[in-house]
Amino acid sequence: MDTFIADLPKLELHLHIEGTLEPELMFALARRNGVALPWPDVASLRTAYEFDSLQSFLDLYYQGASVLVTEQDFFDLTWAYLERCVADHVVHVEIFFDPQTHTARGIPFETVLGGIERALKDGEEAFGISWRLIMSFLRHLSEEEAFATLAEAEPHLARLHGIGLDSSELGNPPGKFARVFARCRELGLPAVAHAGEEGPADYIWQSIQELQIRRIDHGVRCSDEPELVRYLADTRLPLTVCPLSNVRLRVFDEMAHHNVLHLLEQGLCVTINSDDPAYFGGYMGANFRALVQGLGASREQLCRLCLNAVEASWLDLADKVRLTREIRGYAATHGVILH
Repeated sequence: MDTFIADLPKLELHLHIEGTLEPELMFALARRNGVALPWPDVASLRTAYEFDSLQSFLDLYYQGASVLVTEQDFFDLTWAYLERCVADHVVHVEIFFDPQTHTARGIPFETVLGGIERALKDGEEAFGISWRLIMSFLRHLSEEEAFATLAEAEPHLARLHGIGLDSSELGNPPGKFARVFARCRELGLPAVAHAGEEGPADYIWQSIQELQIRRIDHGVRCSDEPELVRYLADTRLPLTVCPLSNVRLRVFDEMAHHNVLHLLEQGLCVTINSDDPAYFGGYMGANFRALVQGLGASREQLCRLCLNAVEASWLDLADKVRLTREIRGYAATHGVILH
């Protein structure tokens, strides 16, 4: 099964590029930029990766991001992630970046975007990994601050493929950002939003009705509301689920309790993603292996999850057809029957 997973073509639709900052790179960039970290070494930093909530993770996440200063730092961060994608046979990525995390520290928007974009372009040429780039607003900040960030981004809109909403979910409902998302629609930017991770199922409804999103990031709390599950199954509105992340942040106590395969069998367009893999113990391959080890996922289910990701992606039709054929062909060569 490990070999089957390793060679299975995968797409990642829920990945925070700042969340791929491995401890070794964090310390290397800290030395390069003269940034003092509160941990003496890599080992002590890794011991801090025991989170009891989303907020406990975010506190460390924002502290770690302080080492990202120059365009080359953002390039190196993104390039390291793409090398992980090659190892896991990830063929397409749609990644988030959080400009407010950096502009609040005086890092220019162009510095952040330029480094990430250059790495993605170079990675597509070197590795054949296609990509889309999604700018996210931090929901613990105000809608006014989101509008200010959108104004900063407007000269660069042709380089962005959509917008998202992330950070602390509890107490920051999607409806808080309804006006800024309406403005993004006027500008032609499709939207996604984190909802139903720690927050209630109602946040998923709000994202659908008030933000008019194209995908729900996480969304696992939909199980609390049967009507919502039926709606998601009927509409095939995708959920970008992050299994290892959910366990590390105590959304589920252990992988055996995760609902992702149950949602899959109810007809929802669920996909598998790694979220912030440097902090949560694994990239795409590790998440797929966790489904097998913790939930007994079959090869057929793994292939369907990958086909869902093709359906949920923002690729054009020709590329969707090509990747669908590639995944179905891979399944067939391994005796997996897909309907």
